Amino acid sequence: MSVIDPLEQLDPAPGARWIDQPVHRLWLDQEGLRLLAFYRASRVPEGGFAALDTHGRLADEPVADTLITARHTHCYSLAAMAGVPGAASMAAHGIAALDGLLRDDEYGGWYQQAPGLGRDDSKQCYIQIFVALAAATATRAGLPGAHNLLAAVLAVLDQHFWSAETQTYCESYDRAWITRADYRGANSNMHAVELCLELADVLADPTWYDRALAIAERIIHRHAAENDYLVVEHFYGDWREWRECNADAIDDGFYPFGATPGHGCEWARLLLNLEAGLNAAEREAPNWLFYEAKALFDRAVSVGWQSDHAPGMVYTVNWQGEPCATRRRHWVQAEALAAAAALATRTGEAAYEGWYRRIWDHVRDVHIDPANGSWHQELTAEGTPHPDEGHLKADLYHAYQATLLPPLALTPTLPIAVSQPFGPPEAL
Repeated sequence: MSVIDPLEQLDPAPGARWIDQPVHRLWLDQEGLRLLAFYRASRVPEGGFAALDTHGRLADEPVADTLITARHTHCYSLAAMAGVPGAASMAAHGIAALDGLLRDDEYGGWYQQAPGLGRDDSKQCYIQIFVALAAATATRAGLPGAHNLLAAVLAVLDQHFWSAETQTYCESYDRAWITRADYRGANSNMHAVELCLELADVLADPTWYDRALAIAERIIHRHAAENDYLVVEHFYGDWREWRECNADAIDDGFYPFGATPGHGCEWARLLLNLEAGLNAAEREAPNWLFYEAKALFDRAVSVGWQSDHAPGMVYTVNWQGEPCATRRRHWVQAEALAAAAALATRTGEAAYEGWYRRIWDHVRDVHIDPANGSWHQELTAEGTPHPDEGHLKADLYHAYQATLLPPLALTPTLPIAVSQPFGPPEAL
């Protein structure tokens, strides 16, 4: 199928940015509020939050999911600080579940979901990281219990997951912390960088930048740079690259084979956030943070955008940069536009503004569901619901942050930025 991109040659004039336009900022605000309203239905009465179907309905017997609960708690805490009525009670509902229903009182740490048939009791770093992110954001929002929850989850992360020797996080254990998986993941460590940047702000402790920089140095400066800025996602326990991991499961939702252009974009933004945070704290920011952020984004869109001759960014590519899993996941598009906005802010280059507009137009035309709400989260290359998860709209986090990040400076992080006053409104 041949695709003509009407914006392929888009090259906005220098200084002409959408985020400087009141209409675009209003559109972002409205889309964010629309998302928040849709996901209010994800509240499980017994505690926590669960996935919604494409029409915004819970399953008949919903089971609270820890990742969804943590991400929703983070988002509604941000919304509460931004002045959205009703958001604080949603965030408080999440904090209560994270401090009770979803927490392992016997061995410590957090389950992947509430008690139920077939529950996986393993302790995943990815889950603990998002519990910490939720607790940190809720702490900034002043929600009761959030500070104690944050202290508890940071203790678990430091005791079981952080390796002072490798300056990275390990991946998973069994429930009782006896057996540790012989696997290391870039994805959990990427979100650990996100967490560390937020902790530096919320706790007013710039030493968290050191941990973020160490993780980025290994995964990006050491490994991605040696792979032509395709992010290596999987490693053995000793941090040897595991390039063939899941070669027989290319569509896996968390551990896919190959490289993920969406993560290349996400890392690009985080490197710019880290550079800006270090500079604001008057700490040395290595030059490679900026140059490799550009390289990651440029490589990601070159191999990911319409590389299978269909609209949007593909999910994964192989090690030759060829499309592998061609489903369209909404978070990939969201992270690509957020990275484009960050690079436009950092460089002032019109090319990144062009990408920002191009990706938002694609999201509006293909992923946003004006009839039923939220975004279509899993689509085929042809733009139809993917048979695996196309019937679900589970995730508020990526889409909502895509409405918040573009107008903001590269530092401070979201909990600080959204709570800063803009001054008195102009008289009408």
